[in-house]
Amino acid sequence: MNESMKGEISNYINIWLQVIMSLCYCYGISKVVPRGFPTLLVIVPIMCLFLALPMSLHSVHLCGTFAFFISWLANFKLLLFAFGKGPLSNPSLSLKQFVVFASFPVKIQNPKSQDEATSTSTSSFEKTNLLKYTVKGLVFTGVLRAYSYNNYMHPVVLYCLYCIHIYVMLEFMLAMVAVLARTLLGIELEPQFNEPYLCSSLQDFWGRRWNLMASTILQSTVYQPTKQFALHLFGRKWASIPALFVTFLISGLVHELIFYYLGQVKPTYEITWFFLLHGFCLLLEVLRCNAFQRGLQEYAAVGAFVKNSTRTLKLWFNYG
Repeated sequence: MNESMKGEISNYINIWLQVIMSLCYCYGISKVVPRGFPTLLVIVPIMCLFLALPMSLHSVHLCGTFAFFISWLANFKLLLFAFGKGPLSNPSLSLKQFVVFASFPVKIQNPKSQDEATSTSTSSFEKTNLLKYTVKGLVFTGVLRAYSYNNYMHPVVLYCLYCIHIYVMLEFMLAMVAVLARTLLGIELEPQFNEPYLCSSLQDFWGRRWNLMASTILQSTVYQPTKQFALHLFGRKWASIPALFVTFLISGLVHELIFYYLGQVKPTYEITWFFLLHGFCLLLEVLRCNAFQRGLQEYAAVGAFVKNSTRTLKLWFNYG
Protein backbone atom coordinates (compact mmCIF):
# COMPACT_ATOMS: atom_id res chain seq x y z
CA MET A 1 0.00 0.00 0.00
CA ASN A 2 1.53 3.31 -1.09
CA GLU A 3 1.72 6.41 1.07
CA SER A 4 -1.10 8.24 -0.73
CA MET A 5 -3.51 5.35 -0.12
CA LYS A 6 -2.49 5.17 3.55
CA GLY A 7 -3.10 8.89 3.87
CA GLU A 8 -6.51 8.59 2.21
CA ILE A 9 -7.61 5.77 4.52
CA SER A 10 -6.33 7.66 7.57
CA ASN A 11 -8.22 10.75 6.44
CA TYR A 12 -11.36 8.65 5.82
CA ILE A 13 -11.24 7.26 9.36
CA ASN A 14 -10.69 10.75 10.74
CA ILE A 15 -13.73 12.27 9.05
CA TRP A 16 -15.90 9.35 10.17
CA LEU A 17 -14.80 10.02 13.74
CA GLN A 18 -15.89 13.64 13.22
CA VAL A 19 -19.26 12.40 11.96
CA ILE A 20 -19.75 10.15 14.99
CA MET A 21 -18.86 12.92 17.45
CA SER A 22 -21.14 15.36 15.62
CA LEU A 23 -24.07 12.94 15.74
CA CYS A 24 -23.46 12.36 19.45
CA TYR A 25 -23.71 16.14 19.87
CA CYS A 26 -27.01 16.20 17.94
CA TYR A 27 -28.38 13.35 20.05
CA GLY A 28 -27.44 15.09 23.30
CA ILE A 29 -28.55 18.57 22.32
CA SER A 30 -32.00 17.29 21.35
CA LYS A 31 -32.62 16.38 25.01
CA VAL A 32 -32.35 19.99 26.19
CA VAL A 33 -33.38 22.12 23.19
CA PRO A 34 -37.02 22.19 22.06
CA ARG A 35 -37.81 20.85 18.61
CA GLY A 36 -38.35 23.23 15.74
CA PHE A 37 -36.23 26.20 14.76
CA PRO A 38 -34.23 26.20 18.04
CA THR A 39 -33.00 22.66 17.31
CA LEU A 40 -32.40 23.56 13.68
CA LEU A 41 -30.22 26.51 14.68
CA VAL A 42 -27.97 24.40 16.92
CA ILE A 43 -27.49 21.62 14.35
CA VAL A 44 -26.97 23.84 11.28
CA PRO A 45 -23.19 23.98 11.99
CA ILE A 46 -23.15 20.16 11.95
CA MET A 47 -24.99 20.10 8.63
CA CYS A 48 -22.48 22.57 7.20
CA LEU A 49 -19.63 20.38 8.46
CA PHE A 50 -21.18 17.36 6.74
CA LEU A 51 -21.26 19.34 3.49
CA ALA A 52 -17.57 20.26 3.80
CA LEU A 53 -16.09 16.91 4.88
CA PRO A 54 -16.14 15.19 1.44
CA MET A 55 -13.85 17.91 0.07
CA SER A 56 -10.90 16.28 1.86
CA LEU A 57 -11.41 12.90 0.12
CA HIS A 58 -9.87 12.12 -3.27
CA SER A 59 -10.92 8.52 -3.88
CA VAL A 60 -14.01 8.36 -6.09
CA HIS A 61 -15.48 5.39 -4.24
CA LEU A 62 -14.83 6.71 -0.72
CA CYS A 63 -15.87 10.26 -1.54
CA GLY A 64 -19.00 9.27 -3.48
CA THR A 65 -20.36 6.90 -0.84
CA PHE A 66 -19.54 9.26 2.03
CA ALA A 67 -21.23 12.19 0.27
CA PHE A 68 -24.30 10.05 -0.40
CA PHE A 69 -24.57 8.76 3.17
CA ILE A 70 -23.60 11.88 5.12
CA SER A 71 -23.76 15.04 3.01
CA TRP A 72 -27.11 14.02 1.51
CA LEU A 73 -29.04 11.47 3.56
CA ALA A 74 -27.73 12.34 7.03
CA ASN A 75 -28.29 16.06 6.49
CA PHE A 76 -31.84 15.51 5.27
CA LYS A 77 -32.52 13.19 8.22
CA LEU A 78 -31.19 15.82 10.61
CA LEU A 79 -33.44 18.40 8.95
CA LEU A 80 -36.46 16.20 9.66
CA PHE A 81 -35.13 15.44 13.14
CA ALA A 82 -35.02 19.15 14.01
CA PHE A 83 -38.79 19.34 13.56
CA GLY A 84 -39.58 16.05 15.29
CA LYS A 85 -40.04 14.03 12.12
CA GLY A 86 -38.24 11.26 10.28
CA PRO A 87 -36.45 8.10 11.43
CA LEU A 88 -34.27 9.89 14.01
CA SER A 89 -37.20 11.29 15.99
CA ASN A 90 -38.12 8.02 17.69
CA PRO A 91 -37.66 8.77 21.44
CA SER A 92 -36.74 5.15 22.16
CA LEU A 93 -33.55 5.29 20.08
CA SER A 94 -30.32 4.72 21.96
CA LEU A 95 -27.21 6.73 21.12
CA LYS A 96 -25.74 3.82 19.16
CA GLN A 97 -28.93 3.36 17.17
CA PHE A 98 -29.19 7.10 16.52
CA VAL A 99 -25.67 7.21 15.10
CA VAL A 100 -26.23 4.15 12.90
CA PHE A 101 -29.64 5.30 11.66
CA ALA A 102 -28.26 8.75 10.84
CA SER A 103 -25.14 7.44 9.10
CA PHE A 104 -26.65 4.75 6.88
CA PRO A 105 -29.90 4.13 4.97
CA VAL A 106 -31.49 2.18 7.83
CA LYS A 107 -35.10 1.32 8.54
CA ILE A 108 -36.29 0.62 12.08
CA GLN A 109 -37.50 -2.93 12.44
CA ASN A 110 -40.38 -4.19 14.57
CA PRO A 111 -38.76 -5.61 17.74
CA LYS A 112 -41.29 -8.46 17.97
CA SER A 113 -40.28 -9.88 14.62
CA GLN A 114 -36.66 -8.76 14.63
CA ASP A 115 -35.08 -12.17 15.23
CA GLU A 116 -37.38 -13.87 12.72
CA ALA A 117 -36.82 -11.19 10.07
CA THR A 118 -33.06 -11.30 10.62
CA SER A 119 -32.86 -15.05 10.04
CA THR A 120 -35.27 -14.82 7.11
CA SER A 121 -33.35 -12.00 5.43
CA THR A 122 -30.03 -13.82 5.94
CA SER A 123 -31.45 -17.01 4.43
CA SER A 124 -32.94 -15.03 1.56
CA PHE A 125 -29.60 -13.34 0.93
CA GLU A 126 -27.79 -16.68 0.82
CA LYS A 127 -30.31 -18.58 -1.31
CA THR A 128 -31.93 -15.97 -3.53
CA ASN A 129 -29.36 -13.23 -3.99
CA LEU A 130 -26.16 -15.26 -4.25
CA LEU A 131 -26.50 -15.85 -7.99
CA LYS A 132 -27.59 -12.25 -8.56
CA TYR A 133 -24.54 -10.83 -6.81
CA THR A 134 -22.24 -13.31 -8.54
CA VAL A 135 -23.46 -12.14 -11.94
CA LYS A 136 -23.20 -8.51 -10.94
CA GLY A 137 -19.69 -9.11 -9.62
CA LEU A 138 -18.67 -10.47 -13.01
CA VAL A 139 -20.31 -7.48 -14.70
CA PHE A 140 -18.47 -5.08 -12.39
CA THR A 141 -15.15 -6.78 -13.16
CA GLY A 142 -15.90 -6.51 -16.87
CA VAL A 143 -16.69 -2.81 -16.56
CA LEU A 144 -13.42 -2.12 -14.76
CA ARG A 145 -11.56 -4.06 -17.42
CA ALA A 146 -13.36 -2.15 -20.20
CA TYR A 147 -12.02 1.15 -18.87
CA SER A 148 -8.62 0.13 -20.27
CA TYR A 149 -10.07 0.66 -23.76
CA ASN A 150 -11.93 3.92 -23.09
CA ASN A 151 -9.88 5.74 -25.75
CA TYR A 152 -11.55 3.54 -28.36
CA MET A 153 -15.10 3.89 -27.05
CA HIS A 154 -17.91 6.15 -28.14
CA PRO A 155 -18.80 8.63 -25.35
CA VAL A 156 -22.32 7.17 -25.08
CA VAL A 157 -20.89 3.70 -24.43
CA LEU A 158 -18.56 5.13 -21.80
CA TYR A 159 -21.46 6.90 -20.07
CA CYS A 160 -23.38 3.60 -19.99
CA LEU A 161 -20.37 1.95 -18.34
CA TYR A 162 -20.32 4.72 -15.73
CA CYS A 163 -24.00 4.09 -14.94
CA ILE A 164 -23.43 0.35 -14.56
CA HIS A 165 -20.35 1.03 -12.43
CA ILE A 166 -22.25 3.28 -10.01
CA TYR A 167 -25.25 0.96 -9.76
CA VAL A 168 -23.32 -2.28 -9.16
CA MET A 169 -20.87 -0.56 -6.79
CA LEU A 170 -23.71 0.74 -4.64
CA GLU A 171 -25.44 -2.65 -4.68
CA PHE A 172 -22.33 -4.39 -3.33
CA MET A 173 -21.50 -1.67 -0.85
CA LEU A 174 -25.00 -1.59 0.62
CA ALA A 175 -25.17 -5.38 0.77
CA MET A 176 -21.97 -5.47 2.83
CA VAL A 177 -23.24 -2.72 5.12
CA ALA A 178 -26.53 -4.61 5.52
CA VAL A 179 -24.72 -7.76 6.63
CA LEU A 180 -22.64 -5.72 9.08
CA ALA A 181 -25.72 -3.98 10.51
CA ARG A 182 -27.59 -7.27 10.95
CA THR A 183 -24.58 -8.75 12.71
CA LEU A 184 -23.96 -5.84 15.09
CA LEU A 185 -27.44 -4.46 15.79
CA GLY A 186 -29.95 -6.90 14.30
CA ILE A 187 -31.42 -4.18 12.09
CA GLU A 188 -32.44 -4.07 8.45
CA LEU A 189 -31.15 -1.56 5.91
CA GLU A 190 -33.58 0.11 3.59
CA PRO A 191 -33.31 -1.47 0.13
CA GLN A 192 -31.72 1.02 -2.20
CA PHE A 193 -32.48 -0.72 -5.49
CA ASN A 194 -35.11 -3.14 -6.70
CA GLU A 195 -33.79 -4.36 -10.05
CA PRO A 196 -34.14 -0.93 -11.77
CA TYR A 197 -33.40 -2.45 -15.19
CA LEU A 198 -36.82 -4.18 -14.99
CA CYS A 199 -38.78 -0.93 -14.66
CA SER A 200 -41.88 -0.46 -16.79
CA SER A 201 -42.23 3.32 -16.50
CA LEU A 202 -40.66 6.43 -15.02
CA GLN A 203 -43.02 6.15 -12.05
CA ASP A 204 -41.89 2.58 -11.50
CA PHE A 205 -38.22 3.53 -11.86
CA TRP A 206 -38.11 6.55 -9.54
CA GLY A 207 -40.78 5.47 -7.07
CA ARG A 208 -40.22 1.73 -6.60
CA ARG A 209 -36.86 0.67 -7.99
CA TRP A 210 -34.07 3.30 -7.93
CA ASN A 211 -32.45 4.79 -4.82
CA LEU A 212 -35.46 4.07 -2.63
CA MET A 213 -34.11 5.61 0.55
CA ALA A 214 -33.38 8.87 -1.25
CA SER A 215 -36.91 8.84 -2.70
CA THR A 216 -38.37 8.37 0.77
CA ILE A 217 -36.28 11.18 2.26
CA LEU A 218 -37.08 13.55 -0.62
CA GLN A 219 -40.76 12.84 -0.24
CA SER A 220 -40.66 13.75 3.47
CA THR A 221 -38.36 16.78 3.23
CA VAL A 222 -39.32 18.32 -0.12
CA TYR A 223 -42.40 16.86 -1.83
CA GLN A 224 -44.89 16.84 1.05
CA PRO A 225 -44.02 20.33 2.45
CA THR A 226 -44.06 21.83 -1.06
CA LYS A 227 -47.39 20.21 -1.81
CA GLN A 228 -48.89 21.51 1.43
CA PHE A 229 -47.71 25.01 0.56
CA ALA A 230 -48.99 24.72 -3.03
CA LEU A 231 -52.44 23.64 -1.85
CA HIS A 232 -53.16 27.22 -0.77
CA LEU A 233 -52.00 28.63 -4.13
CA PHE A 234 -53.14 26.12 -6.75
CA GLY A 235 -55.70 23.91 -5.04
CA ARG A 236 -55.74 20.16 -4.51
CA LYS A 237 -55.95 19.30 -8.22
CA TRP A 238 -52.70 21.07 -9.25
CA ALA A 239 -50.68 21.16 -6.02
CA SER A 240 -48.70 18.01 -6.88
CA ILE A 241 -47.25 19.59 -10.06
CA PRO A 242 -45.00 22.24 -8.41
CA ALA A 243 -44.19 19.72 -5.66
CA LEU A 244 -43.00 17.25 -8.29
CA PHE A 245 -40.81 19.80 -10.06
CA VAL A 246 -39.31 21.16 -6.84
CA THR A 247 -38.48 17.60 -5.73
CA PHE A 248 -36.68 16.82 -8.97
CA LEU A 249 -34.94 20.20 -8.82
CA ILE A 250 -33.58 19.51 -5.31
CA SER A 251 -32.59 15.99 -6.35
CA GLY A 252 -30.73 17.38 -9.34
CA LEU A 253 -28.90 19.96 -7.24
CA VAL A 254 -27.88 17.32 -4.70
CA HIS A 255 -26.54 15.09 -7.48
CA GLU A 256 -24.75 18.13 -8.89
CA LEU A 257 -23.11 18.59 -5.48
CA ILE A 258 -22.01 14.95 -5.30
CA PHE A 259 -20.46 15.14 -8.77
CA TYR A 260 -18.71 18.32 -7.69
CA TYR A 261 -17.20 16.42 -4.75
CA LEU A 262 -15.95 13.73 -7.14
CA GLY A 263 -14.29 16.03 -9.66
CA GLN A 264 -14.15 19.39 -7.87
CA VAL A 265 -14.77 21.26 -11.11
CA LYS A 266 -17.26 24.04 -11.79
CA PRO A 267 -20.75 22.53 -12.22
CA THR A 268 -22.42 22.80 -15.61
CA TYR A 269 -25.91 22.03 -14.20
CA GLU A 270 -26.48 19.45 -16.93
CA ILE A 271 -27.42 16.95 -14.21
CA THR A 272 -30.00 19.36 -12.80
CA TRP A 273 -31.55 19.81 -16.24
CA PHE A 274 -31.55 16.04 -16.64
CA PHE A 275 -33.63 15.63 -13.48
CA LEU A 276 -35.96 18.46 -14.45
CA LEU A 277 -36.49 16.76 -17.81
CA HIS A 278 -37.35 13.53 -16.01
CA GLY A 279 -39.76 15.44 -13.80
CA PHE A 280 -41.49 16.88 -16.87
CA CYS A 281 -41.68 13.45 -18.54
CA LEU A 282 -42.98 11.91 -15.32
CA LEU A 283 -45.69 14.58 -15.17
CA LEU A 284 -46.74 13.75 -18.74
CA GLU A 285 -46.81 10.08 -17.83
CA VAL A 286 -49.03 10.71 -14.81
CA LEU A 287 -51.42 12.89 -16.85
CA ARG A 288 -51.59 10.21 -19.55
CA CYS A 289 -52.37 7.51 -16.99
CA ASN A 290 -55.05 9.67 -15.38
CA ALA A 291 -56.63 10.38 -18.77
CA PHE A 292 -56.58 6.68 -19.60
CA GLN A 293 -58.22 5.82 -16.29
CA ARG A 294 -60.89 8.47 -16.84
CA GLY A 295 -61.46 7.01 -20.30
CA LEU A 296 -61.93 3.56 -18.80
CA GLN A 297 -64.36 4.94 -16.26
CA GLU A 298 -66.33 6.73 -18.96
CA TYR A 299 -66.31 3.59 -21.09
CA ALA A 300 -67.55 1.55 -18.13
CA ALA A 301 -70.28 4.13 -17.43
CA VAL A 302 -71.42 4.06 -21.07
CA GLY A 303 -71.34 0.27 -21.05
CA ALA A 304 -73.41 0.13 -17.89
CA PHE A 305 -75.91 2.63 -19.37
CA VAL A 306 -76.27 0.59 -22.58
CA LYS A 307 -76.63 -2.62 -20.60
CA ASN A 308 -79.30 -1.18 -18.31
CA SER A 309 -81.10 0.41 -21.27
CA THR A 310 -81.14 -2.90 -23.16
CA ARG A 311 -82.46 -4.70 -20.11
CA THR A 312 -85.18 -2.05 -19.67
CA LEU A 313 -86.23 -2.34 -23.33
CA LYS A 314 -86.41 -6.13 -23.07
CA LEU A 315 -88.63 -5.88 -20.02
CA TRP A 316 -90.78 -3.30 -21.76
CA PHE A 317 -91.23 -5.45 -24.87
CA ASN A 318 -91.92 -8.57 -22.84
CA TYR A 319 -94.39 -7.11 -20.40
CA GLY A 320 -95.40 -3.86 -22.08
